[in-house]
Amino acid sequence: MTQAVTRRLFGASLAAIAAATAPGLTFAAPKASGDRPLYKDPTQPVDARVKDLLGRMTVEEKAAQLIGIWLTKAAIQTPEGEFSAEAAGKSFPNGLGQISRPTDRRGLKPAKVVDAAAGAEDGSKGRNARDTARYTNAAQKWSAEKTRLGIPLLMHDEALHGYVAREATSYPQAIALASSFDTELVEKVFSMAAREMRARGSNMALAPVVDVARDPRWGRIEETYGEDPHLCAEIGLAAIRGFQGKTLPLAREKVFVTLKHMTGHGQPENGTNVGPAQIAERTLRENFFPPFERAVKELPVRSVMPSYNEIDGVPSHASHWLLTDILRTEWGYQGSVQSDYFAIKELANRHKMTDSLADTAVMALKAGVDVELPDGEAYALLPQLVKEGRVSMAQLDTAVGRVLKMKFEGGFFENPYVDEKAAESLNNTAEAIALAREAARKSVVLLKNDKGLLPLNGKAIKRMALLGTHARDTPIGGYSDEPKHVVSLLEGLTAEAKAQGFALDYAEAVRITERRVWAADEVKLVDPAVNARLIAEAVEVARKADVVVMVLGDNEQTSREAWADNHLGDRNDLDLIGQQNDLARAIFDLGKPTVVFLLNGRPMSINLLAERADAIVEGWYLGEQTGTAGADILFGRANPGGKLPVSIARNVGQLPIFYNRKPTSRRGYLFDQKTSPLYPFGFGLSYTTFDISAPRLAKAKISQGETVRVEVDVTNTGKLAGDEVVQLYIHDVAASVTRPLLELKHFKRVTLAAGAKTTVAFEMAPSDLWFWNLEMQRVVEPGAFEILVGPNSVDLKSATLTVV
Repeated sequence: MTQAVTRRLFGASLAAIAAATAPGLTFAAPKASGDRPLYKDPTQPVDARVKDLLGRMTVEEKAAQLIGIWLTKAAIQTPEGEFSAEAAGKSFPNGLGQISRPTDRRGLKPAKVVDAAAGAEDGSKGRNARDTARYTNAAQKWSAEKTRLGIPLLMHDEALHGYVAREATSYPQAIALASSFDTELVEKVFSMAAREMRARGSNMALAPVVDVARDPRWGRIEETYGEDPHLCAEIGLAAIRGFQGKTLPLAREKVFVTLKHMTGHGQPENGTNVGPAQIAERTLRENFFPPFERAVKELPVRSVMPSYNEIDGVPSHASHWLLTDILRTEWGYQGSVQSDYFAIKELANRHKMTDSLADTAVMALKAGVDVELPDGEAYALLPQLVKEGRVSMAQLDTAVGRVLKMKFEGGFFENPYVDEKAAESLNNTAEAIALAREAARKSVVLLKNDKGLLPLNGKAIKRMALLGTHARDTPIGGYSDEPKHVVSLLEGLTAEAKAQGFALDYAEAVRITERRVWAADEVKLVDPAVNARLIAEAVEVARKADVVVMVLGDNEQTSREAWADNHLGDRNDLDLIGQQNDLARAIFDLGKPTVVFLLNGRPMSINLLAERADAIVEGWYLGEQTGTAGADILFGRANPGGKLPVSIARNVGQLPIFYNRKPTSRRGYLFDQKTSPLYPFGFGLSYTTFDISAPRLAKAKISQGETVRVEVDVTNTGKLAGDEVVQLYIHDVAASVTRPLLELKHFKRVTLAAGAKTTVAFEMAPSDLWFWNLEMQRVVEPGAFEILVGPNSVDLKSATLTVV
């Protein structure tokens, strides 16, 4: 994000829309009063409705469909923040394409770029469910009844790990959901989020993020589904099915998705947000493209968002190759492309390609960007650019047609309104809360459990010490609003202590930052002298305990989106922030049984904890049910079954450390020969044990176009019921271009009672074996492939498949 558009520029942009007219252009006249225009007839084909409506629109009305409004929402509101049909009519006489984040209260104060949550910096709270529904209904009523053609509005909101709105349900952060390796769960989560969004009138989510993330210094890694293209694709597809369903038209409880951010966003130069993606085409095609390609080919996706960064000298928002040649021509994508916030303007002020907003509009539209978000700055100039001949009517019609198609397929012409009374009853329901708890339990990854310390036996504990500022003040990650209630670990363990009859003592122990406001530009670390005092107090509390639970990690300020030069969020190391390691040493030195419970957004280099803690629980950010799910895990009501969606480096010098590396990588360094990560991709322990057999192939030899069935037996060899994630990898033994040592191709999470056994079957298709050859063609080459199966990317058993 960048600095907000000034009111003067906004006014000038509106004037451009109102004044510019393309001479010599004619439009089909609307039918006579009393006749029903074809585009308003829902029995007509969508394409026919689009064509009919386009023929009735002026240039100004077309351009208006390609912009939204956010920071300057005062132009459509009363001073109290209610939607005003009168103000909207004056500001947008030609209609409006969409409203950005109707749940927030932008426009009440001078425009300022802040976070997705409602007014974290300006003090205002977002609208509640009923208020938002009333606002969106009023806006849709204006658009339907007071504009000439009655075109409904798109209403978009963020929904990274639940609907980003006041009192909506907050689920585990994206990287945590990926750790579940459970596509059915993810689909349920985003289906519930979609229901909450649609109940308030929002009809498009700026989610899911399907960026492949291969640099943990990058502050946005928490927003992703990890480092592997197959995992990102599978979890992303599940999210899309949840949000949108499998078919169109859109159901009444569903919302359109927006795939983000195409592409290369997750491996930026220096690990810093928006940095150039120095990535070769083959790497793009094999690692970064697949989640996007599969999504637009397998499901009716209608919105894609380009990334802020550049690839090979061309920013994504100006890349015809990326947005037209690849996305549309090669993959056959039929939907719209929505700009990231302020990204069109950034072609000028960040990428330095021009000093003209008009130039950026021409660049972006020609590249294939259909809509400018969050406000109409450059695209407000489109009528004038058509008049000047810099943008053709065909280009404009193409972009507008894609937007109109979404609105027809969404059913918004027929059903633009929501039930204001029902909005509150559908928000944060008992069902949603239970799902948030289940999702948190399934997202936890057990990294260490020496001597079987976990699960804890509450009846054997006399006194527990709970340490850490975020045991009480619970971080839930970026792109969050304020849920109705976030259950802290302190709250969850207090209830546990009462139920099981042990004493619980809490000490703040160590603070990380002075605040944890994601939107705040300045981040202040806590004075080490303050933490020294808190650590000393915590040691005395822990000294009296039978067992210690220590909550460490990150918060929303120590790893986040760096959206401006004065709002940073990336890191140049991966260690625990501040005096957390000092606390850990002091507690470990007591010799007490100690559990470390991590709440964090990035994979951290926790070498000290890995060496000395008795048990380590990776919780990432677990959402509003952090405390209840945490107690379930610690006391064995839930058995952890999550797996790491990223590799955890020993130190920043190991980077990049992603598992699907090439054969010549990682020779080692002088004075440090360790080339393995601290914890590998796909790793995660359980309170029980499992045996996974070697893979059995239905056929040892197949032709290049054949599919082969692979079966593995999974046995719970322990004494407790639990979940295991069976992971299938391949290795192309010899190929015409170098191939990774491992590539994840299938996974399945299974639940087994103690002693139970099941057989898991996978169908290996040609798409699991193909790659891009020297001619940049996708092929399956004859030869040997190792088929490897196991519980993680290290402990694998293999069989050989030969392609003839």
